[in-house]
Amino acid sequence: MIFRKGDRNAAVKYTDYALGKFINDAKKKPWFKNTVFVIVADHCASSTGKWEINIAKHHIPAIIYNLNQKPEEINRLTSQIDLMPSLFGYLNWTYTTSLYGKDINKTKVGEERAFIGNYRTLGLLRNDLFTKLMTEKRVKQFTVSPTDKSLQEVNFKNEDLVSETISYYQTASERFKNGKMKSK
Repeated sequence: MIFRKGDRNAAVKYTDYALGKFINDAKKKPWFKNTVFVIVADHCASSTGKWEINIAKHHIPAIIYNLNQKPEEINRLTSQIDLMPSLFGYLNWTYTTSLYGKDINKTKVGEERAFIGNYRTLGLLRNDLFTKLMTEKRVKQFTVSPTDKSLQEVNFKNEDLVSETISYYQTASERFKNGKMKSK
């Protein structure tokens, strides 16, 4: 297989090839039948290093493979932090945690949310409303187009959503600073 260096399409094709080879090689190992593979991207192309949030560029794939069940595709709004609680749900594991991730299969329709951020901006997307926290304690809210995910700033503020967004990021910061996110 020949790939042109520096070409994005070549990089995608190589990634597909490498993952396929990895899984095929793993299938030959005795531990394969007892192994679950979790494959997830950290961001889409052209989403890093930007000041503005582009919702469409934060739509990433995740695959939970080898659960010995019928494949399914989930197209509900969710975040990377929801991946492990969802996996634990598939495995029927019970656990106690104070982290923010949720099992998407136990999340009620309409209660989905996604945390989206970059170097300068933090945000929370719930339904079609994106709350953006910026430097200097500025907050903006936007509606998100269902077709192209473009943002349109709103003239009103959903103060409950503003408070929820701030509380998630503020409590996570405080817990991290005070060592409360370390495993015991």
